[in-house]
Amino acid sequence: MGDRPRLFGTDGIRGKANTDLTPAFAMDLAKAAGETIDGPVLIGQDTRRSSPMLAAALHSGFNAVGVDTVDVGVLPTGGISYLTRTTDAWYGVVVSASHNPAEDNGIKFFGSNGSKLSDQRELMVEERYHQGEPWKQTTAELIGIQREIDDARERYVEYVAGLLPYSLAGFELALDCANGSAFLAAPELFEGLGASAEVFCAEPNGTNINDGCGATRPEFLARRSKGVLGLSFDGDADRLIAVDEDGIPANGDVMLAVLAAYLKENERLEGDAVAVTSMANLGFRRAMMELDIELVETAVGDRYVLDAMMEKGLSLGGEQSGHIIFEDRTTGDGLITAVRLLEVLMSTGKPLMELRQVMTEYPQVLRNVRVRDREELTDAGSLWAAVAEAEADLGDDGRVLVRASGTEPLVRVMVEADTAPRAATIADDLVDVVRAELG
Repeated sequence: MGDRPRLFGTDGIRGKANTDLTPAFAMDLAKAAGETIDGPVLIGQDTRRSSPMLAAALHSGFNAVGVDTVDVGVLPTGGISYLTRTTDAWYGVVVSASHNPAEDNGIKFFGSNGSKLSDQRELMVEERYHQGEPWKQTTAELIGIQREIDDARERYVEYVAGLLPYSLAGFELALDCANGSAFLAAPELFEGLGASAEVFCAEPNGTNINDGCGATRPEFLARRSKGVLGLSFDGDADRLIAVDEDGIPANGDVMLAVLAAYLKENERLEGDAVAVTSMANLGFRRAMMELDIELVETAVGDRYVLDAMMEKGLSLGGEQSGHIIFEDRTTGDGLITAVRLLEVLMSTGKPLMELRQVMTEYPQVLRNVRVRDREELTDAGSLWAAVAEAEADLGDDGRVLVRASGTEPLVRVMVEADTAPRAATIADDLVDVVRAELG
């Protein structure tokens, strides 16, 4: 690859639609990927205005090099993963920028097993993309064709519903679909299971995806859930943030703690361990220690959580952001996470506001600092000295994490402490050092 920047980040390729991610780019990317396989590709998308444009370019690129494509339309990322691994598809492709604003978009690939591509496979696609023309030429009957799966959403919803061994008859829910991929699938799933669901943000218009709602803005649902369990998805529904019956959001750490405790008690936690990233809350870490559950820590990104789960044979892992992965070890799926969480509630007969007491969250402050070059972080001596001083000051009452973003020119400063003001003060001091040294 030389000095060329990577196309694929920790969660596929992201950028401004029709500026960074143009139809020409998508078509050439599909040609590059198509030349490395010998079978059909399944393509789905979210509700962004730009998604049909980019999906059409991907179809055309794959078809141009002789690869047949299957259109599944608007579908949660988890559904595209499921259909990829249960059909003869070589790749599944998702056109979505997940939780990002509507003007952004992204392209994410799954392998035939429904998991994100390995680094080696991504590099192979990148190598071919950068080589450029000439592309493989096909004519006549060798040109790829497009077809559709008319019942894609129905297949996926039926699969997820089958994971819950309980009826939800009489159970009340509030759903925030983020005007994204879950706008049809989520209501169909929970109403089909018997729940009474009040649905919000299920009227996508191409520009309102994640707009003041969804998993990155759980306070939207918290103000409207009226004493019932709330489920807030992001734009492609691979994340879930729950809202408990008191209207308090429960992030990925809280849900993981609830799920881990339940699975451990029922002897269903493979390896008696959970895979989490370095962002996992100190309160979560202490709760797992008390439950005699091992933590396997990874870099930030659900792909790294998945790698650790596969390596260790684990059945549970995830991120604070709400990406949670189960024993199928494929990808985060907000609808499956919701169903698994509901299993705990139904089995124990306890509300989430009680179950979440398994852990005590430490106040956590996260600051994003724009820098001239995130690669300079490694050699920022005065910053690391300031981090060491902050860690010494906190002792066992908190922790500090400073890392570069995997996709943007940002340095992320995270501080946990016994009180929110203390965490904020330390974080702000470190932000000043980052700005002074890295610009």
